[in-house]
Amino acid sequence: MVQDEILTPLLTVRDVARLLRVHNNTVRRWSDRGLLQSYRIGPRNERRFKREDLVAFISDYKSMYGVE
Repeated sequence: MVQDEILTPLLTVRDVARLLRVHNNTVRRWSDRGLLQSYRIGPRNERRFKREDLVAFISDYKSMYGVE
């Protein structure tokens, strides 16, 4: 299981924004509000996102707004 996490690269703000078709600042805002789990890495404290957290976010959004 640990090896799977190591092999799966974390997504950047830009990656998530492109996947969800939203602006980079929207992803940052969702992260700041705790709607989308992020992890801070590196000396610049950059945000990174796990794919499974993104899937959970999308699932929660769909159930909340009744989107299929």
